[in-house]
Amino acid sequence: MAIDLMFDAQGRAMRLLPWTNEQGGPCWLSTADPDSRVSRMADALESDLIASAEYVLEEAREVLAETVVGERELRFAGIRLAESLGDTLRIAESRGGRLANGKGGGRREG
Repeated sequence: MAIDLMFDAQGRAMRLLPWTNEQGGPCWLSTADPDSRVSRMADALESDLIASAEYVLEEAREVLAETVVGERELRFAGIRLAESLGDTLRIAESRGGRLANGKGGGRREG
């Protein structure tokens, strides 16, 4: 599900943050400073979410490689995979929006 870009009062594209509001809607950051405290916090969370997705994928592959797996294990792996995919797509959308507006993809955490 693509989210349309938002713009601040100065016409600058806002950053889609990697978390949602209480109702599950998108959160946006209006800032001309990609090194602001909230931008750095969002960069760090994006890095953590991607690392988590890599771990979930690795674990899910191990579960799926088993010849006999219970329904609970498969369901748990599927739920975690869906969560990780949702997080990763949100990050990709945010970074893609920033690239399209010439702001770069954010800082890369090592």
